[in-house]
Amino acid sequence: MRDIGIGIVGGGYMGKAHAVAMASVGAVFDTGLRPRLEMVSAGSPDSAERYRAAYGFARAASDWRELVADPKVEAIVIASPQSTHRAIAEAAFALGKPVLCEKPMGASLEDSRAMVEAAEKSGAANMVGFNYIRTPASQFARKLIADGEIGEITWFRGEHTEDFLADPQTPANWRTEGQANGTMGDLAPHMINAALALVGPIRSLIAEVETVHATRPGGTVSNDDQGQMMCRFENGAGGGAMGQMHFSRIATGRKMGYAYEITGTKGAIRFDQEDQNALWLYKMDEPEAVRGFRKILTGPAHPDYLPFCQGPGHGTGYQDQIIIEARDFLRAIETGKPVWPSFRDGLAVNEIVAAALASSQSKSWQTLDGIE
Repeated sequence: MRDIGIGIVGGGYMGKAHAVAMASVGAVFDTGLRPRLEMVSAGSPDSAERYRAAYGFARAASDWRELVADPKVEAIVIASPQSTHRAIAEAAFALGKPVLCEKPMGASLEDSRAMVEAAEKSGAANMVGFNYIRTPASQFARKLIADGEIGEITWFRGEHTEDFLADPQTPANWRTEGQANGTMGDLAPHMINAALALVGPIRSLIAEVETVHATRPGGTVSNDDQGQMMCRFENGAGGGAMGQMHFSRIATGRKMGYAYEITGTKGAIRFDQEDQNALWLYKMDEPEAVRGFRKILTGPAHPDYLPFCQGPGHGTGYQDQIIIEARDFLRAIETGKPVWPSFRDGLAVNEIVAAALASSQSKSWQTLDGIE
């Protein structure tokens, strides 16, 4: 067991979540590497010092370059705006330092591809922060599918819908500016990542993306409110399962609508993140009198649940997903083995987003081969 100096770029919402995770992960999972909160950076000396004091870092920096170059910072978490991700990652990889980067990985497809190139050239551990797929319920869903419990997949429906901008009188803000902050850059990547994890690669798609509220108090809106797509997967019955996905930040009534349904030739699965400690499973081989969806409450028998709680049905939460993520990142650093989702996996998500945007503009099906 040894310690490892962690540097986090950005101390806001996700910076705090990663700081808490790194402070907790050693005790929760008894990791071989024990994180040491070495340095946090922010946009000004005052904010950096405030984050340092609040989260328990040893030092603060107002310039991310100072953090990346510091020899006591051995691994880096990028939790800053998307426009900064590429430069920070490239600088870290040039020094051979592992990087965990929040999604979306790059502000553009060009950025994402450059980040993959830098990561793979360095050989350092690299990971993208898709936390929702790490709930014990979704991990169990992946296992059920991999074990063939619901047969060959025929159909997938997924959504990531929230209502934080459902009110058209909500003022224009940073979320209404820039493609990476729109629904296709902010919410869509999570469900696309889930689809890839649960079903596999997407072969082709057709999509519509739109801005419903083009103006808001204080300014115009330069990105999208909602999008939908149909897709065909590489894997599944009939030459590839069918799929549908919907993404929205104006879905009235939805607070955390990360949900999916998966139909197979032998059964089906349903999940909704608003009830994240439950999975619904249907098996065709059960007696007709009792055949139907049954609710499975997660507990110690499910992946990554027991380190948090010994009681079935007691549940895990959002912060626990980030702690699981931290464990996986540390394990990759310690073992030298690739971790999922890597930067290349993050690029696959961004390529699908790019294909969806291109499809919406051309009003035609797009393949994932050669997407620009």
